[in-house]
Amino acid sequence: EVQLVESGGGSVQAGGSLRLSCQASGFNFANYSIAWFRQASGKEREPVACITSKFGTIFYTKSVQDRFTMSSDKVENMVYLQMNGLKPEDTAVYFCAASQGISDVVPPDHFFETWGQGTQVIVSS
Repeated sequence: EVQLVESGGGSVQAGGSLRLSCQASGFNFANYSIAWFRQASGKEREPVACITSKFGTIFYTKSVQDRFTMSSDKVENMVYLQMNGLKPEDTAVYFCAASQGISDVVPPDHFFETWGQGTQVIVSS
């Protein structure tokens, strides 16, 4: 069974840090682009960061660049999102998602076939 399970969410004050983890199972990690998305209450889901399958290029949305760092461990089938300098506007449910295929560009949202259940991040001012 293809599965993604996130962990590591929580509540922090502005300026704090959290590290999210995503455990992948049931598929060959190397053939997938893996992304972190987030959805704040009442807002559209948005991509946050993505590691592409072909060269492992990492893309970030502009609002998190220089604060968030995505990484992966292909041996353990894990991806991580280190979030530093958190702001109240980072409050959201964070999801990891997987898109099958070899590519070095960020797939469109609808290409992500597998999603985790999400983990809540709350940043207070």
